[in-house]
Amino acid sequence: MNILFYLLPKRDVIYVYDDYTLRQAMNEMGEYCYSAVPIITREGVYAGTLTEGDILWEIKNHGTAALRGPDGIRVGAMKRRRDNQPVNVNCEIEDLIQTSMNQNFVPVVDDDQVFIGIVTRKSIIEYFYNRYKTLV
Repeated sequence: MNILFYLLPKRDVIYVYDDYTLRQAMNEMGEYCYSAVPIITREGVYAGTLTEGDILWEIKNHGTAALRGPDGIRVGAMKRRRDNQPVNVNCEIEDLIQTSMNQNFVPVVDDDQVFIGIVTRKSIIEYFYNRYKTLV
């Protein structure tokens, strides 16, 4: 099975760049009400996952200085609890399912680690639910 059928392409994904300040990232996440977003470099390479918890810990540890304008902390320099593990676009569906068990979305990258989109856990569950309905 080709995982591209379940891919939400990069153009439809909310993400932040690793050179964003903490304030820029918070504004982006707040606008769309997401609790976690992919982080990519300006070259398009997947760099990790930013979560609300990461932001809160950064503010707790550095106070409001973490939020100060252009001098604020950069997303790429932040300590993050855990990054969502990406899968290669050519991976087997079993690898995708296994990876999705521990994260809400699975970043998908090409052979050069360039971010091409995500597969949500919801889309995987919907696929299996629809297959189940046809069997019953």
